[in-house]
This record gives sequence, structure tokens and C-alpha cells, in this order.
Amino acid sequence: MWMEGGNALSLLLPVALFIIMLGMGLTLRLADFAQLRYRPVAIVAGVVLQLIVLPLLAWLVVSLMNLPLLLAAGLMIVSFAPGGATSNMISYLCRADTALSISLTAITSLIIPFSLPWLTWLTLEYLLGEGVLVALPLLTTIMKLVVVTLVPVALGLVINHRWPQVCAQLQRPIKVLSLVFMVIVVVVISWANRQVLPELLPVLSPAIVLLASSAMLLAGLFARYLLRLDTATALTLSIETGVQNAGTALMVTGALLQQPEMSLAVLLYGILMQIPALLLVVWRNWPVSLRSASVDTQ
Repeated sequence: MWMEGGNALSLLLPVALFIIMLGMGLTLRLADFAQLRYRPVAIVAGVVLQLIVLPLLAWLVVSLMNLPLLLAAGLMIVSFAPGGATSNMISYLCRADTALSISLTAITSLIIPFSLPWLTWLTLEYLLGEGVLVALPLLTTIMKLVVVTLVPVALGLVINHRWPQVCAQLQRPIKVLSLVFMVIVVVVISWANRQVLPELLPVLSPAIVLLASSAMLLAGLFARYLLRLDTATALTLSIETGVQNAGTALMVTGALLQQPEMSLAVLLYGILMQIPALLLVVWRNWPVSLRSASVDTQ
């Protein structure tokens, strides 16, 4: 069953994300966050893209793909859960605006405990005809966000303030370590669900890849060419829109609704959303590697 790897992931994922977020904190300064108050357009755009545009796009995709109702409901629920530490990590790896990414995560975490249960209820009412109200545990959601995102980032900020030269030297190895952790998490999830995932891949994969890729592309184009935001900001909004917090969605579909099929749809999204995300990481870092290799040969 899909819960086979639950115990391993419950230990691995928090530790991995804590280390990753600590690495991001080592690269940030307090001035990075102070400047966000002068960027209301980016903040508002990020919230709207995640909480309104993505769910509408998800509804369009599941309708066009004619997915089974439970799987469609699972994808809709994950679209209601804006990106968490994973999107912050990918923004860091992509050399995007990490401070903006973390700020958007903090802002949306205050909204989704109220928006996600009602949006889930409306989805189930429409798709399944069942009046089920889901109560998302507010305290648990806030505490997880604080532990794996805010605490390590704050610790990294303090260390960077005291020893900035050491932090500068650690940026490259920490980026590599972050990528390794991301790959390990994906491998563990895939291995734990190796028996059931192959059955769902042909059904869900096209819809998930289409949803994640189109969300990133549309958000990036909207931010870059309509709002005239810089590349790093547009890339951050792209990542925040396409990369979702599968852990929060799994709490709803698994722990609260206890629907394995919905949970498998969420879990598979958490895996396959990494495909366009990893392509962005390669695209953003490839020119740097290429230039470095060119310099070394001269």
C-alpha cells in the first residue's frame, strides 16, 4: 500500500528539509527580507497565482483529461496546497529569489488552514455529491512550517551575520547537498510505492506533467512579460505556482479523508512535479557550469 514508506519519510523528510533550509538561510541577509515591503506586486501576484490561478488550471486539466473522480479530486486538493519547503529549496537551487519564496510560503501558510478545507468540501460536493467538511489541523500545519522552514532559516541568518566569509565558501557544497537530498526523497517515495505506482502512471502522469509544466510556464510568462518583473522574481513565481506542498495535501486525503486513491494522486504529483522543476535547475545552472569550464581551459 501507499503508506509503506510513511515511517521512513516521516524521519527523513523533516531532517532533510531542515538541513536544506539551513543552507538557504546561510545565503540570506536581513536586508533581503526588508526589501520585500517595497515589492507588493510580486507578493500579491504570488498569492493570486497559487491560490486562484492554479486551482482553476487544475480544474481545466482534470476536466479535459476526463480522470476518474477520486483521482481528479486528489489532484484538485493538491492544487489547493501552495508550495512549502520544497518550493523554497528549488528556488534556492535555481538561483531565484529565495527570500521571496520563503515569504510567500509564510503568507500562504496563514491562509490555507482556512481556504483548503472549504475548497476541498466544494470539490467533493461537486465531484462526488458528498457533503464532507474537512477540518485541517491548524496548529500542526503552523508548527511543521515553523520547524522545517522558519527556524533553520533564522539560524542560518544568524550564522551568516557572524561568519559571512565562511557562509560564502559553503554555498556551492550546500547546493550540491541540497540536490542530493531532493533526489533521495524522490527515490524513497518511489521505492516505497513501487507496487501500486506503475498502475497509476499511465492514467495520471500526462495530467500531472501537463498541470505542473503549464502552471510554471504560464506563471513565469505572466510575471516576466505582463508584470515586467525581473528574471529571478518571475522564476520564483513560476516555481511557487507549479510546485505544491504534497505533505499538506496528504494530510487531508490520507489522515482526514482516509482516501487512498486521492492520496496516491497527491503522492504522484509530489514526485512528477520534480520533472519540470529539475529541468529549471539544470537550465539555470548549466550556463554557470559552462562558463566555469571555459575559464578553466584557458
